Amino acid sequence: MSDFEDVLEAVGPRLRAARLERGATLAELAESTGISVSTLSRLESGQRKPALELLLPLARAHQIPLDELVDAPETGDPRVRAKPIVRHGRTYIPLTRRPGGLQAFKVIFPKDEKLPSTLATHEGYEWIYILSGRLRLVLGDQDLVLKAGEVVEFDTRTPHWLGNPGPHPVELLALFGPQGERMHVRT
Repeated sequence: MSDFEDVLEAVGPRLRAARLERGATLAELAESTGISVSTLSRLESGQRKPALELLLPLARAHQIPLDELVDAPETGDPRVRAKPIVRHGRTYIPLTRRPGGLQAFKVIFPKDEKLPSTLATHEGYEWIYILSGRLRLVLGDQDLVLKAGEVVEFDTRTPHWLGNPGPHPVELLALFGPQGERMHVRT
């Protein structure tokens, strides 16, 4: 608990230093954050404990990440522990955690020689790097077999299909564009 108290006590001087570094007055900071001058003064002097609803607008006003503003201690283990998702026999391991936008996955395909009856299309782009094994890509009129170390990038509005011609599983890294979460939706 002592470390926690030390972190909170150091926030006031850090707030004052950030404000002075920007050359702002308490009144200017109060106007930009909506926090009263008296509250700001008490925060900076340590007479008021910082609360999240006060620190968030102050971090934004000072253009400082919140953890830097409070000098948060290291959180420990930085490893991402993604839960694999299995769809249609393929294993998708998410490598990004932000919803929307660019998504990255490690994907493992079991052997799958059969072409589907229709090819998929969807909005966005795919970028694929083959880590091991072989990947069959049917893209429009092209039928390609890619091997470890090869990269492909394509507009997913072009009808396409991905599969594993064998004999071993294929592992790849895939980046999906803004509509990547709709990957392989059949039209």
